Amino acid sequence: SSHIQYPELIYYFLKAASGTLYLTATHLIYVEASAEVRKETWILHHHISSVEKLPLTTAGYPLLIHCKNFHVAHFVIGQERDCQDVFTSLLKLSQPVKPEELYAFSYNPKMSKENREMGWKLIDLRLDYQRMGIPNDSWEITDINKDYEVCSTYPPEIVVPRAATKAVVMGSSRFRSRGRIPVLSYLYKENNAALCRCSQPLAGFSARCLEDEQMLQAIREANPGCPFMYVVDTRPKLNAMANRAAGKGYENEDNYENIRFKFIGIENIHVMRSSLQKLLEVCEMKSPSMSDFLTGLENSGWLRHIKAVMDAGVFLAKAVREERASVLVHCSDGWDRTAQVCSLASLLLDPFYRTFKGFMVLIEKEWIAMGHKFSHRCGHLDGDPKEVSPVFTQFVECVWQLMQQFPCSFEFSERFLLEIHDHVYSCQFGNFLGTCHKEREELRIFEKTHSLWPFLLQRKQELRNPLYRGFTAYKELQPNTLPFSFQFWCGMYNRFDKGMHPKQCVLDQLLSCISQKVTLEDSASQLENVSHNGLHMPWGGWNGVSDGSALSFCDGQHPPPNLRENGTGSQGRHILGPVILWIISSLSIFHNYH
Repeated sequence: SSHIQYPELIYYFLKAASGTLYLTATHLIYVEASAEVRKETWILHHHISSVEKLPLTTAGYPLLIHCKNFHVAHFVIGQERDCQDVFTSLLKLSQPVKPEELYAFSYNPKMSKENREMGWKLIDLRLDYQRMGIPNDSWEITDINKDYEVCSTYPPEIVVPRAATKAVVMGSSRFRSRGRIPVLSYLYKENNAALCRCSQPLAGFSARCLEDEQMLQAIREANPGCPFMYVVDTRPKLNAMANRAAGKGYENEDNYENIRFKFIGIENIHVMRSSLQKLLEVCEMKSPSMSDFLTGLENSGWLRHIKAVMDAGVFLAKAVREERASVLVHCSDGWDRTAQVCSLASLLLDPFYRTFKGFMVLIEKEWIAMGHKFSHRCGHLDGDPKEVSPVFTQFVECVWQLMQQFPCSFEFSERFLLEIHDHVYSCQFGNFLGTCHKEREELRIFEKTHSLWPFLLQRKQELRNPLYRGFTAYKELQPNTLPFSFQFWCGMYNRFDKGMHPKQCVLDQLLSCISQKVTLEDSASQLENVSHNGLHMPWGGWNGVSDGSALSFCDGQHPPPNLRENGTGSQGRHILGPVILWIISSLSIFHNYH
């Protein structure tokens, strides 16, 4: 890795400074050389989505870096050779070829093997199914997929109707794309209506499968309170019809007893990728007029897509809660749009998923265990760029949109969502590596890497929503999905705005006050103990707050000791030449208007 030290200018709008640039094995670090205060900008290599060399300017050779967490940095390097060196290094470091090169396999938070193993056991999906009352007379947890014979992208244990025999399960597997049979996602205990998920059938124009029809019948009959069930295809109808020509498609209502079929038009991964790119182009406009910004936002279609996902989740939750109907959901392969809407519907129906632990369970259950292809969708490795798409980002934004309508219903704050989103791309933890459980076992993720969840739970106090009213305050959520209900998320896409007047979030201020109050109360308690017991408190070692240092390295708040002390790191190399660094704010004009 590299250490680049030279005169350097950093621009926060019109503010200039000089500093030093470091390239380590895991981070690009810019350290401002101000005598007054040491300011640092840390960019994790895995967060970098693109590095681009721009035309020569009078100041030097520009380098533009776009990050997956929507950070944009603009360097101008004085010497062409230095610029090329940094460019080549960042391309290689940001696009590893092998999974073993990802940060998680080298990240070492000085944790014992036992604690690491306990971290992976923190989320137990069996406990969540037990919370729903499963197993019961209608549903069972089966290990029929323990050797991945039913489906290579499903977990070893799945929940299926008790009435579904092994022959029915295997037959349905052969009729569903990639073997992704109908399995339980969530059981609404109040009326036994089930939310299930699968992939599209291999129906073509006329094919049918008796076992698959029996599987859907078993799901419907597991809920005697409703004479029918919904089958929901989350794709636009034209897209689903086009799949018929490839021998896939959607269910023929004539072949399935008592089903009601419905299309919900959520666009595919390619449309979403393009939409996000258009949104980011709007965010990077220099001094746009309000008209330009609003027109650009509308033309990106981003909020329309967010609304489409939200509408689908609301429909599923309403069908389960009000119509008492079981619902089977699929898209094409059942790991993108299906994950979005099933997890969103569960969140609307069950307040448990709006807690810290519950939200972690939800992500593990609906996204990680069920085979969302994080590695491909997030571009963890050097691969097909057409596989990259902001599917999980859209889900996280839908949760944030709900938090705006129901600010007292979530135990966690916006910062918690941003932490998770950052670490989906950081590859610092093993949770989001690979594409499915089978692949994670082959990579020995659970032996060689750490889980994100215990590190976040350590920081509950700072990530907590101070307005949260408790588990039972809001049972089901029924959001408004009219267009005016959706907001542009400054905290995500405008997070790195370094304006002259930093934004102050009211919730963050309130949370800070509460945190200070807790710390003072702890201090008072300790002083009382000293007073009553005459004990000596080792004040130097006590801080009253759980240690967040395990995450601070990734977050860019504190460099490792070896870097902080000598500025080189253990693998440092020195390159000379001038650099200019701009931190380009995402949509700085939006802050001015608000």
